[in-house]
Amino acid sequence: MTRGPRAVSAGPAAVDLRIDGMTCASCVRRVERRLNALEGVEASVNLPLASAHVETDGTVTVEDLVAAVEKAGYSAAPEPSGDADSDDDGDAGPDGSPHAPAASALKPRLIVAAALTVPIVAMSMVPGLGFPGSAWVVAALTAPVATWAAWPFHRAAAVNARHGGSTMDTLVSLGVTVAFVSSLVALVTSGGGLAQSAGHGGLGSGGMGGGHDSAGAHVGVYFESAAVIVTFLLLGRLLEKRATARASSAVRALVEASPRHAVLVEREGRPLDPRRIPASRLRAGDVVRVRAGELVPADGRVRSGSISVDTSSMTGESVPRMASAQGSAKGSAGGPAEAGPSEGSRVDAGSVVVDGSAEVEALAVGRDTRLARMGRLVSEAQSKKAAIARLADRVSGVFVPVVLGIAALTLVGWWIGTGSFAHALGPAVAVLVIACPCALGLATPVALVAGSGRGAELGIYISGPQALEQASRLGAVLFDKTGTLTTGRMRAAAAHGEESALRLAGALESRSAHPIAQAVAAAYPAEAEVSDVRALGRGGVQGTVDGRSVVVGSPEALEAAGLEAPRRLLGALEQDGGLSRVLVAVDGEVTAALGIADTVREDARETVARLQDAGLAVFMLTGDHEQAALRVAEQLGIPAENVRAGLLPEDKVAEVERIRAERGRAVMVGDGLNDAAALATADLGISLTTGTDAARGASDITVLGERLSSVPTALGLARATLRTVKANLAWAFAYNVIGIPVAAAGLLSPMFAGAAMALSSVIVVANSLRLRRWRPKG
Repeated sequence: MTRGPRAVSAGPAAVDLRIDGMTCASCVRRVERRLNALEGVEASVNLPLASAHVETDGTVTVEDLVAAVEKAGYSAAPEPSGDADSDDDGDAGPDGSPHAPAASALKPRLIVAAALTVPIVAMSMVPGLGFPGSAWVVAALTAPVATWAAWPFHRAAAVNARHGGSTMDTLVSLGVTVAFVSSLVALVTSGGGLAQSAGHGGLGSGGMGGGHDSAGAHVGVYFESAAVIVTFLLLGRLLEKRATARASSAVRALVEASPRHAVLVEREGRPLDPRRIPASRLRAGDVVRVRAGELVPADGRVRSGSISVDTSSMTGESVPRMASAQGSAKGSAGGPAEAGPSEGSRVDAGSVVVDGSAEVEALAVGRDTRLARMGRLVSEAQSKKAAIARLADRVSGVFVPVVLGIAALTLVGWWIGTGSFAHALGPAVAVLVIACPCALGLATPVALVAGSGRGAELGIYISGPQALEQASRLGAVLFDKTGTLTTGRMRAAAAHGEESALRLAGALESRSAHPIAQAVAAAYPAEAEVSDVRALGRGGVQGTVDGRSVVVGSPEALEAAGLEAPRRLLGALEQDGGLSRVLVAVDGEVTAALGIADTVREDARETVARLQDAGLAVFMLTGDHEQAALRVAEQLGIPAENVRAGLLPEDKVAEVERIRAERGRAVMVGDGLNDAAALATADLGISLTTGTDAARGASDITVLGERLSSVPTALGLARATLRTVKANLAWAFAYNVIGIPVAAAGLLSPMFAGAAMALSSVIVVANSLRLRRWRPKG
């Protein structure tokens, strides 16, 4: 539902506004200027998210901010709060993006334009398809394309004109209108005898040349030029809108990761019968019960019981950790301990309870949880990213007024010089026709389509033009560890002691779904009779296997059970370094030990080497403990000084900004919820399709499957596509710069101006199609 404006409370405040109607970088600049003109306001406008983040000193209200945006020619409304406990989805579309309605509105226009453009081009360009009166058929087919399908461009041009500005939309609207109207006038004045066929005009009618009227005179007709430019630009705009929706979906994915319900057992110090309530109704101080398979509904501390929580998507730890009322939170297989408060281990909202049961006191709920703060980090990072000021938009702000001025001067000059308005009209129309942004408009979308098509063949998805612009001048690549450089699947990396004890441990651990237990069971499968299985505190399990008493767990778990490991086993585990430690006791004696590690991806080392050979510095950012991170870094050839361990999501953002300041543009590669903010903050974000929705939504490029080697390939393809876009734009602008004065001098008739315009488009398309043959080096 739409929410009305609300006043900003006294004192410094931050306000987020949803902005509707922006289409390009010029729109962003116009809105920012209006907002920043208000006293005490500092605003940052984000085109992909269609939003504005405004910092105020408390002297203005939201009504003032909305009014300023409306004066700029756009509509605005306060963003929904975005609290994790909100039941209102706001006005977002089905995918949670405010851009979804705009994208869905463009799709039918594109379908209609494409369906009509095919016969228009065929009848205009293919010899033998024209027939007497076919020009009228082409005109009728072009009319809905140049009007209804092109309406988004016409509307944006009108908004810009009303505020004294011009953008690429202005250029497109002007070119389509001139091409269609001048062609229609030429057709009517020819008496309708024009045969719309290549066989009747040598080079073809439309943008390729002209045709003959009943008297045999050449008549310039450019219907197919108008249709083609509208179709391709609608395709490019739709691709951009989908990329925009993808960016905003990252924030929504984080909100949706919040638990929906909680089991309340105590409120305001009074015990209650366990009751299931919406998580949005939790208050700080409430006590909730959590069990295996459930999500922790709030940031809190364990009051009673013990649980093993999987925090890998939140913190990057590869091993689930134990959380108990005793206040010690450790890796459940004996990894380095995390300091916890004396009254109980801390747990975060959104963490998955792997096993156990506990009562948790809520310390932070709703928008105050770490998960909600991660959502705000992603949103702020998206807002801080510089709006993509496309070259075509920047230049068109000057180009359009110049073209109109030259056309007007041409008309007046030739009218005065010849005394004939009809004679003066020809050169003026030629100026407008040759300035038609056909090649300019095709430069980016055609290259993006070609590059994206090649990327799909290579298992790479490029979200939009912004990914291409950020792919140049890169200095560093930053990798998450768990789930990115590693598979996130645990394996037994080292074993010491009696193998028979390890077989008994494998049989016992086969009864557990814990990742470390599964690793032990996979390494030492055994058929045995297992009974009397029960969980021990601090990450241990006890049971009877083939009549023998077996205990498996971390050193802390076995110590709590009164079992002491021999120094030789503990010493061997210490030498392994960076592994999670598992001890095995049989009939009261510790006789074996295992080191458990995350599995490094097969192509990770090759990927790191390729990036380093390309001159890029490779870093590892992880929430896992330092020993585990250094062990993986050593295997992959990442320098120890480039490893950052024990990082929270906000720490990763700070590291991205620091490395970017030192090394230049930075690429972040990640897969988890905890990586989303860093992916959005980096100049270029790359995710795996096996990652979370939040990570994919915050990234600019997604590589399909688990092929990490696709990362350097994706960077290479993005750079190649960007080079193609720049070459296309250079050609398009050079063509206009050369052609306009020639047309103004009367040396180029409208017919040949149309032919030159079409030739320019053919060159742009041919140059873009070269990307279909692109191959990665090496």
